[in-house]
Parts: sequence; structure tokens; C-alpha cells
Amino acid sequence: MSSQEEPSVVSPLTTERKHLLNNLVTLFAAVFWMRVVWYAFSQEAPRAKYGAVFLGGGILIYVLKELYELDGEKRLERLGLWATAAVGVGFSGYVWLNYNVLETQRIGYALEHEYAMGALFTLAVLYLTYRAFGTAFLAVVLVAIGYAFFGASIPGLMGHGGIAGRQIINVLTLEFDGFFGSITQIVAAWVALFLLYAGLMRGYGAFNLIMRLSFKTAKYLRSGVAQSAVVSSLIVGSINGAQTANAAMTGSFTIPLMQNSGMKDESAGGIEAVASSGGQIMPPVMGAAAFVMASLLTGVGYVDVLIAGIIPALVFFVSVAVGVHYMAVKQLPEGGIDIESRLADLDETYHPAIEAVRFGVPFAVLLYTLGVAQWTVLSSALYTCGVMVLTGAGIPIVLSLFDDESSVGGSAVDALVDTVSGFKFGAITVAPIAIIIAAVNGIVDLLNATGMPGKLSLALVGIAGGAMLLTTILAMIICLILGLGMPTVAAYTIVALLIAPTLTGQFAVPELAAHFFVFYAAILSGITPPIAIAVVVTAGIAGSNFWRTSLEALKLALPLFVLPFTFIYNPEIVTGGFSLFTVQSGVLVLLGAVSIIHGLNCAARPFGLSAPLSYGVRTVYVALGVVAMVYPGTMVRVGALVVAIGLFGVQRWMPQVQQTGVVAE
Repeated sequence: MSSQEEPSVVSPLTTERKHLLNNLVTLFAAVFWMRVVWYAFSQEAPRAKYGAVFLGGGILIYVLKELYELDGEKRLERLGLWATAAVGVGFSGYVWLNYNVLETQRIGYALEHEYAMGALFTLAVLYLTYRAFGTAFLAVVLVAIGYAFFGASIPGLMGHGGIAGRQIINVLTLEFDGFFGSITQIVAAWVALFLLYAGLMRGYGAFNLIMRLSFKTAKYLRSGVAQSAVVSSLIVGSINGAQTANAAMTGSFTIPLMQNSGMKDESAGGIEAVASSGGQIMPPVMGAAAFVMASLLTGVGYVDVLIAGIIPALVFFVSVAVGVHYMAVKQLPEGGIDIESRLADLDETYHPAIEAVRFGVPFAVLLYTLGVAQWTVLSSALYTCGVMVLTGAGIPIVLSLFDDESSVGGSAVDALVDTVSGFKFGAITVAPIAIIIAAVNGIVDLLNATGMPGKLSLALVGIAGGAMLLTTILAMIICLILGLGMPTVAAYTIVALLIAPTLTGQFAVPELAAHFFVFYAAILSGITPPIAIAVVVTAGIAGSNFWRTSLEALKLALPLFVLPFTFIYNPEIVTGGFSLFTVQSGVLVLLGAVSIIHGLNCAARPFGLSAPLSYGVRTVYVALGVVAMVYPGTMVRVGALVVAIGLFGVQRWMPQVQQTGVVAE
């Protein structure tokens, strides 16, 4: 047997090392969450001080996870990771211990050793940013630092006096702006506990339950197999708020299911990419970006953001579901697949009524504390997590008292294992978010120090000649470009501070509407080529061509690229609460989105017309849908929909032979 044919053997040292690292990740995850919960309960330290120790903990957990997943010896890489962890934890600890001096006495300058430590910490964050999110985002950070340093060499409007290297280090690491700034503090105080909630749900089997419920829809709807991807991704994505993580998590189930049922590889990947992106706009959690938005807006609370997001989320959900139905019906066979065998592959769950109590009660606590009692986000998240532990771990123990085949001790051990598993998953999820948020915070504060947001606003208005439509189109393009390759919360934060002030200051667009505009644009950057990070993940799972998968995603998501303009020209969608006018406008937007979807995905020969005339018909449907979604006048929007519905009625009742071009024998 040749050496190439010999089976690989894992050395005992490697196995022992992985076992140790896995235990360390679990241990520090538990310690990390105990610290987070203690802060939420006592709030014993200033938020900026707490943000430093939070970031240090996130760095440690991320490095340990990377070390665990590192195959082979790779001693130099391991040494680099351990050094990064030492710098990250050591500097965060130094900032914690010297908080009072740094915050109140040494403002604008630092000691020599602090500059050296700050420079090392900056390099550590840059390295971890590269490992977690690749070259594209690292380049964005480096460009921001370069722009701050070389500003005096930049001619024209975008030039500035330049910021010295020491002052850049000071801003990034020692002044509680930069890496430890307000966005990091928001994630540490608010978002972290919701990711703990997501981790606990996963540990107790909620995601498995969601998948089971989603698959069961396939029994009652021909496109139900594909709709399962939409439903599960929207629910899971609302909790974890990350396109790529959501695509990887739910896509590993839904994409093979769609493929095995008869859907094309690129269609399965495109559907999952769009659905995973949409999960971030689904209340009541909306991922991390909703918390950041609430912190950036003046006089707008987190609950206000959630309420504003309901109607747009419904438009997103229904339009995607309609598009998925069109795609699935054209590709799936009449008989479908054996859903029961798919359900059998998933772990068994408790009776639906019991599961409703286990996972429904914590969710109800979240809705009540946030929406009715108007508690702070921190308190609401803390109590939600507490109730999740009580119901998720407690109900199985109680049930074991009445089950002769189960022991209380065994159920208690299982509950403890599930809880620890939830802690670990939540910590692994929050760690890279802490790193990317630190990097984004650094970019934002450096750009603010250079005056970039105001200059970009002037440049944007100047290029557009003061025309609102052209300005919004350019703003959309800039949002998509700036968001390429970034997680949504990072992309949203950057474009919100660079683009939203132009819309609010120059055109009096309501602040909430402007921020929803850039928020949705940031989300859509995840499915926009040439980077399309969500498509990269789903195409990899589906084994499909990236560009064809991107095209399928864009066909499905085209109404969603129009939707942000609705916030500008019909801002009542997000600013009007639940008034009759808002609901009416939302219905018009939804029907317009359906018209666009129908135009892109209807029969190959609408009205019996072949190409290129058929493309003209499709264009008419799309144009009517765009008018219904965006035009700032109710009667015109209604008129466009009347025409679209009339065309649909005529097309629907035409003989089938004219639609398909096939004559039955």
C-alpha cells in the first residue's frame, strides 16, 4: 500500500490537545456568561469599563475555538493565536484596572508603555478580524486607518489635516471610543444576552423543533419543502442576526432537502441565501442591528424600532414566500418527497403542547417585558434568559417524575448538559461579533474624527445635483458597496453614520425612515455580487455555481431592493405605527412586490408571447410593481395595481396552450 493510501492517524497528542481546548472553551464560556449575567443583574461598573472586559472575554473564547479547529501541528500559527489571546486579554485587563485614570485624567495622551500596548492590541484586533471575516473587511479597516493618517495628502473635499499615529492608537484603544466605544458597549450590555437566549434555545432543542415544524408544512403545500427554508431561516435568523451563520445553520438541513425533492442546486442555494438574510429584519429580536439602530437614533427606543420593522418584515416574508412558491412549483415534481423520512432524521421532541410551554413562555416574557411593561432591554433579556433556563431545563426534570422509564437524576444531568451546551454555543456565536463590532467601532470613530460623514454628504448631494431620487439611488449603491463582505451589523453601522445624515439633513427624510433605508441596503449587500457572503455559504453547501446562485437570489429578492426606496417616499411604513393609513400603505407595497415577483417568475410565454416580446410583458409587471411600492401618491399606486391585477386576470384565464406553447396530443 502506498503512503497516499494509508489511512490518516490522529496522534494521541492531537486528541488530547483538542479535548483540553474543548474543555477550555466550555469552561470559559460558562465564566463569560456568568460575568455577563452578573453585570446585567448588578450593573456594578460603568458600561465603558464593562465593555473592555467583555471584548477581552470574546477574544479569548474566539482564539480558543480557533485553536480547537486548527488541524495539524502548525506551531507558528498556534503560537500567533496564543500571543493574540495574551495581548487581547492582557490589554483589556489593563484598561479595566486603570479605567478611572484613563477616563478622567489622561484624556488625549497616554504613557509610552500604553502606546506600545495599544499598538499591539490594534494588531491583535486586525489579525482576528482577518481570521474571522477575511481580507475584504480587513482592507476596509486598513483603509480607514490610512485615510486618517494620510488625510493631509488627499486633495479636494475629502482631504483633512491628518491624524498622527499615536493619536490614532489613542482613539482606537485608550479613550473608550474606538474598539471599546459605544457600539461595543451596546453589544456587551444588550445584544450579548439575546445571543445567550439563542444559545440556550439551541441547547434545549428549539432549533430542531423549528426545523420539524417547517418540514411539516410540506405536507400541505406543494412548495412546502422550499417554504421550510424560508420559515426556519426567518425564525432562526431573527435570533442570531447573522446572515452567514444562519445560512450555514439552517442551510445544512434545508438545501439538501430542496435538492433531493427536485429543485435545482442554484435555486436551493439562492432561496436559502435570501431567507437567511431576511431573518435579520424579523421582530422581536432583529439580530444585533436593531439594538445599534436604537442607540444611534435620537429619542427612539428599541421597542419603537421593533414596531417600525413589523410591516416591512411582513412585506419581506410574504414576497419571498410568493417568489419561492413560483420557483418551487416550476421545479418540484407533483408527488414531492417522503417528508416522514426527513422528519425521522431529526431528534425526537416532546409533545407540541409541552414544547409550546418550554419555548413559548420565555418568548412571552420577552414580549411582555419589552412591549407591555416597557422594561429596559437589559432587564428584559436577563429575565427572558432566566425563564428559558427554568422552562428548558426544569420541564424535562418535572416530566421525569411521572415517567417510569426516566430517572430524575438522569434528566437533571441531561438538562445540565443542554444548558452548558447552550452556554458554549452562545459564547462561540458572540465572540466573532464582539471582534467585528470592535473593528467597526474603530472605523466609525476614526472617520468621525476626520469629518468624513459630513464631507461625504456634501459630495453625494453635489454629484446628484440636489435631486432626491438620484441621491437615494447613489446612496443605495454606496450602501451596497460599503456593505460588501461585511456582517449586517457592521455594514449598517458604517453606512448609517455616513449616508443617513445626508437623507435627513438635505431632504428632511424622517430619521427612522433614513436608518431603515440603509439597514435594508446593508442586508441586501449580503446577496449582492461580486462578494455576496450569504450566497458564498449557500452555494458551497449546494455545490452550485456562485454566479448562477447569485442570479437566482437576485430574482427572488428584486422587490427587496425596491423596498428601501419605499421608506424614503412613503415613510409612514416605518413611522406611522399601526394606523389605518400605515396598514393601507403596507398592503399596496406588498401587492406591488408580488407584481414584481410575478413578472420575473411567471410562465415562460406570458399571453402566448415568445421572446423578446415576453420580456416586455415581464417588464410591465415589474414597472407597475415598482410604482405601487414607491410612488408618493396613493391614487397612482392603486391605479398601477389595478392594471397589474387586470393583466394577471387575463393571463390567468387564457388557454394553457398559449401560456406554455405546448399542444396536448
